Amino acid sequence: MTVPCARFTAAAEIPQWISGTGTRTIIVDVEPLIAFWDTGPSALQAGVAGFLDQVTAATTVRHILFATNSARNLPALPVVPGTGVGYLTSARKPVRTAPYRDLPRPGMVIGDQVATDGALAWRLGCFFLHYCPDLPGIPLGPRLMRALGRPMQQFLFRTAGL
Repeated sequence: MTVPCARFTAAAEIPQWISGTGTRTIIVDVEPLIAFWDTGPSALQAGVAGFLDQVTAATTVRHILFATNSARNLPALPVVPGTGVGYLTSARKPVRTAPYRDLPRPGMVIGDQVATDGALAWRLGCFFLHYCPDLPGIPLGPRLMRALGRPMQQFLFRTAGL
């Protein structure tokens, strides 16, 4: 079984991809879309708030879960009327799926790594929105994970259009 996948390079494209899909839940990888790897709590808080403003204003998503495999904590969880917001630290994507099973469907996973975020989308049967920015200074670990994920793409995903 393959699941739909699309690539994007700018966060401003996210509402366009979500609109019209009927997506009720979004699972969002934190680094680097929300906050870059080596930034502090204020950058993380600002990134989460900015993402929520952008997505909730332009879509009908009912639940947004920010998930990171790191131990990075969000200082305060924002409240968005009509939308459930969660934050999962040390998520162990894609091995651990229990935290996502009861989320409303259809769902979408947004992240930069096929080997973790993409494989989670595949395991959950969700659309995968693959964030592919051209960023200088990506740490060694994420660069290695990106290389590991490349051969997985053809087996897990089919290309989706707007």
